[in-house]
Formats: sequence, C-alpha cells, structure tokens
Amino acid sequence: MYDFINGSDYAPAPESTANVNIKEQYGLFIGGKWVDAKGKKTFETINPANQKVLSKVADASEADVDAAVKAARSAYEGEWSSISGAERGKELYRISRILQERAREFAVLESMDGGKPIRESRDIDIPLVAAHFFYYAGWADKLDYTFPGAGINGQKVKPVGVVGQIIPWNFPLMMAAWKIAPALACGNTVVLKPAETTPLTALLLAEVIEEAGVPAGVVNIITGAGDTGKHLVSHPDINKVAFTGSTSVGKQILKSVAGSDKTYTLELGGKAAHIIMDDAAIDQAVEGIVNGIFFNQGHVCCAGSRLLVQEGVVDKVVKKLQKRMQT
Repeated sequence: MYDFINGSDYAPAPESTANVNIKEQYGLFIGGKWVDAKGKKTFETINPANQKVLSKVADASEADVDAAVKAARSAYEGEWSSISGAERGKELYRISRILQERAREFAVLESMDGGKPIRESRDIDIPLVAAHFFYYAGWADKLDYTFPGAGINGQKVKPVGVVGQIIPWNFPLMMAAWKIAPALACGNTVVLKPAETTPLTALLLAEVIEEAGVPAGVVNIITGAGDTGKHLVSHPDINKVAFTGSTSVGKQILKSVAGSDKTYTLELGGKAAHIIMDDAAIDQAVEGIVNGIFFNQGHVCCAGSRLLVQEGVVDKVVKKLQKRMQT
C-alpha cells in the first residue's frame, strides 16, 4: 500500500526560508545593469533575529552615485520622456503583477532582513506594495486633466526630472513603493537608496523592475549608508530629493538643498496624538491606543506617541489602558 505521508513531496510552507534565494553578494542596479561598486567596497546585512549574515551588499561611492544620476538623466531625456502616460501605466501594472506572483518570496525576505513578524510582511506590507503600484498605474494616464490647472489652455503636467530618494528601515519595501510608484507615474526617473540595514527587498524589487521591462535607467537602486545618501542629496543634477527618516537628517538635507533649484519632500519623525473625548467607546479607544503606539514595535512615522484625554474620562482610560497593557 502506498505511503501518502512519507512518499509525497510537499511545497515549502508559506513562511519557509526555502522560498528565498539570497545571493552571496549584491551589486548596484544602475542603467538597467548590475554593477559592482567602483571602490569594490561592501557591507554586511544581517538577520536581526539570529545575528547571522544574510549577504554582502555593494557600498556605493560618490562615483557610483554620479553614474546612477547620469543613467537616470539619460533615461529621462531619452526613451522615458517619449512614453505616454498610458504606457507608463502599463509598466507599473507589470511591476504590480510580478510582485503579486512573488509575494511569498518578498514577505519572507522582508522578515529575514528587517526582523518584523512574518504576519505583518505577508498580510500587510507586501499586499500594500503591490496595490500601491497598481493604484499609481491607474493615475499615469489621467494627470493631464485631474491636476489643478492641468488641461487649461492645453497645459500638461510636467515631471520634475531626476528624483533622489532615500528611505528608512521600518517599512523597507513599502517605503520604496511609496517613493518609486508616484514618481514613475508622473514621468520622472529615480535613484533610490534604501536603508543600509534593510537593502535586500529593494534589490529584489530591482530584479522585478528588470523583469517587467522598465527602460534602462528609469529606476536605479544604489546601496550604502549616510555618506552615499549625502552624495545623492548634494548631486547637482538631482531635481528633487524625497526623504523619509529622522528629523535630524531631514534638517541636514534642508540645509543642503537651501539656495538650490531642488525641490524636496521630507517625511520626518512626528508626535501623532490619540484624542479621547468623554463620549468615546472607551474599550475600543484603548485598543486603538495600544495598536497606534505598539504596531511595528512603535517604529511608525505616525505612531500615536501622545495621548490627549478629556478630563472626565482620564481615570477610566488610564485604568483600562494599564490593565490592557499588562496582557
């Protein structure tokens, strides 16, 4: 009689590390090609759960940043500028579909490199990333008649050009999607630098962008730490800087771009507040407070780090919150 249990091969579980093929070393994605850093320097990225090295990653120098910006400029002034909004939308749709197909792989890699629970990577981050590219794919051909002032006297929305983007480690792939998708939808080209502690899903995204057939140089992904970021921000041929991270670094960027023609978007650390009035459903409010401050271990730009409570229910809220936090 056939032994169905021991005689059958099963696919890996959705959370299995067997779903991920991590390379021993990663280069830089510049001009549609994978290249080594010019100085041949690398750094290690580690799994924070067990402190084991996952891979070595290229450490981009000033010369590498310059090469990436030149590739983005060439793509912007070349093939990308002649593509219609509808065609840009198709590129974004393809990225979204490939992300959906490889969602299991991305979720496991995100948890391995960043340390967040697989439930969050699998059920929140990766589905939202795919949805984000899908959403902006739909915007790409509608900009000329939906933006304020567009369409008047034949005016069209103009892209800003080459965008230098720097993202943090708390939502690595989601932050990459938030930066790249709207920039491409609007006709810009991109040089993205992920956080040095969580670069692997951004590099895997580069493979997806390559697979989707996005023209060479439209998206360039370079890895490195603070010096790489400084070189990108200060590069004279960047038209816009988009940064998400600490307030202190945001202030440095603001000083760096002051007096230049560069535009900028800075999403920095905030002090978001929960506001509880005396007619609130207190039990539900307490759950909202707990989720708002502890989700993603509190590493959220809009984490509810202040609590404003109407005087009449202060004691009740504090008591219930203390009891809930003990569980």
